[in-house]
Amino acid sequence: MFRAIKEQIDTIFRQDPAATSVFEIIFCYPGFHAILMHRVAHRFYKWGMRGFARFISQISRALTGIEIHPGAKIGRRFFIDHGMGVVIGETAEIGDDVLLYQGVTLGGTGKEKGKRHPTLGNHVVVGTGAKILGNIRIGNHVKIGAGSVVIRSVPDHSTVVGVPGRIVRSHGEPTPEAEEAEVLEHGKLPDPEGQALEELTRRVAQLEEQIRALVEERQGHLR
Repeated sequence: MFRAIKEQIDTIFRQDPAATSVFEIIFCYPGFHAILMHRVAHRFYKWGMRGFARFISQISRALTGIEIHPGAKIGRRFFIDHGMGVVIGETAEIGDDVLLYQGVTLGGTGKEKGKRHPTLGNHVVVGTGAKILGNIRIGNHVKIGAGSVVIRSVPDHSTVVGVPGRIVRSHGEPTPEAEEAEVLEHGKLPDPEGQALEELTRRVAQLEEQIRALVEERQGHLR
C-alpha cells in the first residue's frame, strides 16, 4: 500500500507542475484521495462486499466530487487533475499512465447488462468535460480534446475532437511528437468545424466569382 501511495505521489509531481510538496498532495489533491479510496473500495468489491464498497465510494464522492464505481478497473500511475465532476462507471477499465481532467465521464449508453463502459489503453489523456460513452476501446497514446463526445472506438496514437468525436490525427507508429507530449495541449488542437467553415466560405466565394463572370459575359453578348 505504501508503495502505491509513493507511486501516486511521484505521478502527481510528474504530471502537475503546480504540485510543490508531498504535504500539499496528501492534504489538498482530491484526485489523490479519490484514487486511494477507490483502491480500497475495489478490493472489497472483488471480495464480494459490494454494499460496503459502494459505501466507501459514496464517501469518496462526497469528499472529493469524484465518482468512481468500486467495480471499475484502474491501472497504475493514474492521475485525475482537479477532478470535480469526474464520473467513472462500473465496467470501465483504465490502463497505465492515464490522465483525466475535470468533468470527464466514462459512462454507458443505456441499461444494457455486462460490459457497458469504455476501456482506455495506456498513456491516454482525456481533456476537460469530455464524454466517452459505451463499450468502446480507446487505444494507447490517444488524446481526446476538451468537450468531445466519443461514442466509437479509437485506434492507437490518435487525437480525437468534436461532437461526435472525430479522429483528426492518427499515426500507426509512435512519432517524436507523440512520445514527447506528456499532456494534451488544448491550444494546439485541430478545429475541424472551423476548417469546414473556411472551406465552405472559400467555395462560396469561388461560385460567386464564376456567376459574376457568367453574368458579365452574357451582358457583353447582349450589347
